[in-house]
Amino acid sequence: MVISTLTNSVSKPNFVLNQGLKSKPITSLTLKSSISCSGDSNGGLSQSITVAKREILSLGLGILTSAMVIASPLEANATRIEYYATVGDPPCELSYAKSGLGYCDVSPGFGDNAPLGELINIHYTARFSDGTVFDSSYKRGRYLTMRIGVGKVIKGLDQGIGGGEGVPPMAVGGRRKLQIPPALAYGPEPAGCFGGECNIPANATLTYDINFVGVYK
Repeated sequence: MVISTLTNSVSKPNFVLNQGLKSKPITSLTLKSSISCSGDSNGGLSQSITVAKREILSLGLGILTSAMVIASPLEANATRIEYYATVGDPPCELSYAKSGLGYCDVSPGFGDNAPLGELINIHYTARFSDGTVFDSSYKRGRYLTMRIGVGKVIKGLDQGIGGGEGVPPMAVGGRRKLQIPPALAYGPEPAGCFGGECNIPANATLTYDINFVGVYK
C-alpha cells in the first residue's frame, strides 16, 4: 500500500537552509514527505507516519507562526548538558508587559541588541505550563536561525527577543525566560498537527528559555 505524498506549504516565513554550503535566506518553503509502506498492516502504516512526524517535529516546532522551521548546522557546543542546565537555571521573578508577556533575564548578555528584521541564531527550550518540554534546540544539538520583528515567529517571541511594549530587547549572549500567553502564541487553535495529532494544544501557555547566540552572518 502506498500513501500519497503529504505536502505542508508555508508561503511567508524566511528560512536558512544549510547543507554544507552557505545559502541565502529563502522566502518560501514547501515540505513534502512521501511515505510508502508495504503490506496490509496498520501497525506498519502507523510506524511510518510516526517516523515522518518525528522528522517534521525535529525541524523546530513551537517557534514560527506556521510551527515549521529549518535548523542551522550542527554546533559543537550544543550538548544535552546545556539542555539540562536550562532546567536548573536559577529562578527569576517575571515582569509582565501590557500584552501579558512574562519575561525575566537570567543573564543580560554582553553584545548588540537583537536587530529587528534580521536573522539571528538562538538556542531554546520550550515547555508547557506544567514544565513538560515539547521542543528544544539543545536536544537536536544545533542552534536555530530565524528572523524576528517581521511577524515570522509567534508574537511572544518577536516581543520577548526583539523588545517592544516595555520589554527590552535581548543582547547577544543573553539568556531570558519567557512566559507566553495563548494570545501571543497559537491562540484557540492547536498547532504542530500531523496525522490527526497535534503537538501543541489549543489555548496553551508556553514557556521558553532563550539563549541569544548571535546575529547570523
